[in-house]
Amino acid sequence: MSRRALALLLAAALLPAGLAGCGIPGETDVQVDGSVRVGEADALNGTPASPPAPTDSSEPVAFIENYLRAAAAGERDQAYARARKFLAEEARDLLPGKPQTSEVDLTVVRLREKPESTPPNNQGTSTVTLKVQQIGVLRADGTLGQPVSGQTQYVFEMRRAEPASTGLLITELPNVLLASDSALREYYRPRTVYFWNAELTRLVPDQRYLPASAPTERRITEVVKWLADRPSDWLASGVTGLPDGTQLINNATGADGRWEVNLNMPGANEQRLTRLGTQLAWSLSDLTGQLDLKIQNQKRLTVDLQRERESNTAYPRGVNPVRFAVYDGAVRPLALGNEPRGTVPLPAPENRNVVFASFAQADDQVLAALVVTGPGPDRRQRLKVGFGPEPVAVLNLSDRAFSEMSRPTWLRSLDKTRPSGLVAADDRLYRFDGSGRMSEIPLSVPGPVVTVAASLDGHRIAFISGGAAYVAAVSVEGGVPNLGPPRPLATLLTGVTAVDWVAENQLVLAGNEADRRSAIYQVAVDGAWEDPLAAEIGAPVPRVAGYPGGRDRGLEPFSFMFETNNEAWRNNPFTFVKPAQVLDVPAGSRATSPTAPFFLY
Repeated sequence: MSRRALALLLAAALLPAGLAGCGIPGETDVQVDGSVRVGEADALNGTPASPPAPTDSSEPVAFIENYLRAAAAGERDQAYARARKFLAEEARDLLPGKPQTSEVDLTVVRLREKPESTPPNNQGTSTVTLKVQQIGVLRADGTLGQPVSGQTQYVFEMRRAEPASTGLLITELPNVLLASDSALREYYRPRTVYFWNAELTRLVPDQRYLPASAPTERRITEVVKWLADRPSDWLASGVTGLPDGTQLINNATGADGRWEVNLNMPGANEQRLTRLGTQLAWSLSDLTGQLDLKIQNQKRLTVDLQRERESNTAYPRGVNPVRFAVYDGAVRPLALGNEPRGTVPLPAPENRNVVFASFAQADDQVLAALVVTGPGPDRRQRLKVGFGPEPVAVLNLSDRAFSEMSRPTWLRSLDKTRPSGLVAADDRLYRFDGSGRMSEIPLSVPGPVVTVAASLDGHRIAFISGGAAYVAAVSVEGGVPNLGPPRPLATLLTGVTAVDWVAENQLVLAGNEADRRSAIYQVAVDGAWEDPLAAEIGAPVPRVAGYPGGRDRGLEPFSFMFETNNEAWRNNPFTFVKPAQVLDVPAGSRATSPTAPFFLY
């Protein structure tokens, strides 16, 4: 496919203004990784839509789609009551009931295709069949846990209500409380809460969901409960919770920028309370004003929420991002529009025979990792690793060679003396350190591992194995990174080939749509939602590179680059990177296209 044809297809695949590249952005206006809020769909702004009623539609498919919205359309303690309104009297016992309790789990599903319906039979009943993908279980603590069912199809039977003018009623249905992913987007808001890492040096984001109708006091109450309870299952091994026995005493109170939280918290010394104040400031980052923190009715700390966020940014914001690519076997900076332009932080003799590269800024140091080809006919690949002030003067070759390696990724650490990273090599995942030593990380996933990407906080990764996407928490013990149990991400893409982070809780994936054409999707870190960003690409996309920051760092939010057909492309807008946009190309270089694009930040 020609570049012009691909560019036109990508442009046509863009979502309408305000939706492209946003999915469901985080609830917070300020995020620790530098992301910023962007335009949202109307359903996500202001007051959420009213709960659907059984009489809203007498057409079977629309009726069932409304049923899939009902349980999610309000407070959890009324979820069963809203769903039961759609049921005939004879079917009320088919849905296991938990009336008037908030301890309700919603089974969230994504429709794979438009539901199918049958015309009414002689008894006046009809059926609707749903073909679904299991997304997860939305729990009372706001987490979206992994699916507990492998069901791919649900069948509903319904009849006309009496009198017939009042619509339809369900007579047969699955015995789980279902909600669609679109209902989750319509009636819930994503919330980001933060837990400290094991070293208590960095905050790590955790995605939650809260009904959009919840008032401010309720939001504060729920956030404190979440922090006092536990992190999401998949993240737990990489973070530290509050002391066991921490509990909220009554609900949060206050108004007009002055809030009060009362806790039981064992061992509530000054250091623990200070850390909790920082957690609360970031976990309530849509609020300003002051929050009084009480321990067993005694005021112990007052947090100015905005000032706390400004003075404790949790981890360094980094530098203005700059773009690079590999051109004729060497890393070269790119010049795209008015964006900042960088220089390669390597001595020229070290910048040769490069296949992939990864640079990261760590205070006044640059971390550099190159995949280079060695001499000989087999062209085995090795890592070349180094760190220090720019330019990185000394790079060390890895102690192992491989037939094929991915672009390496750095785990951003506060310990500048012991940097480490991850790379996929010959279908397995490896850790490496600043000297180039490599060791395999065993994973309980099927299929070969082909690529890996680390989040900005350094305690979460995403990787591709066997054509599927996974996330996992990272813990550091004695300077050595270890992974928690991987969580698979639900996506309609198959044969996923590439992944990277484009925001605090959002990923960009490349893979195949149902018609097997290549596409790029934006996906939530828990798989709760996904949005197509580009379709009909025409060739596989083996690599993507994202920038998880925002406008305050010189790039549009959700900026990424990718490679297809041995050419580098960018979004915002979708255009291919021309050879003329490659800088510092020495005379006599082979004319080619830039590949393997990436960001330094």
